[in-house]
Amino acid sequence: MPVRKADAVWEGGLKGGHGRVSLGSGAWAGPYSFASRFADGQGSNPEELIAAAHAGCFAMALSAGLERSGHPPRRVAASAKVHLETGGEGGPRISRIELQVEAEVPGIDAAAFQEQARQAKEGCPVSKALAATEITLDARLVGG
Repeated sequence: MPVRKADAVWEGGLKGGHGRVSLGSGAWAGPYSFASRFADGQGSNPEELIAAAHAGCFAMALSAGLERSGHPPRRVAASAKVHLETGGEGGPRISRIELQVEAEVPGIDAAAFQEQARQAKEGCPVSKALAATEITLDARLVGG
């Protein structure tokens, strides 16, 4: 059973500090800061990394489901938008994730594609880990 790892180091206070995140595989490392998380500053942030993980997981889950159903996709392009709300009680929170996908799947009808997309949204491990957050899905079948 694989165990994946990432590391983060933060130096200084919340608003004036800065940090660095790195993936355990060595595939990526980058800076993050208060400004990159809560404004439009340079660098990454935890929510962007969650979005990347969710989009990647969902795309693979949808591809697998389509293939199992006899409709291997030519292409699945997924994106995730993670909404970070800063107001309200309890401090900042991830309030919603919007999954969007366009897929080119020869020979599948629209209803079967929508069902496969729904199952992938519910079944991918990242969706399961984020189940306490509202997750919406906009799935479009293109080409074919």
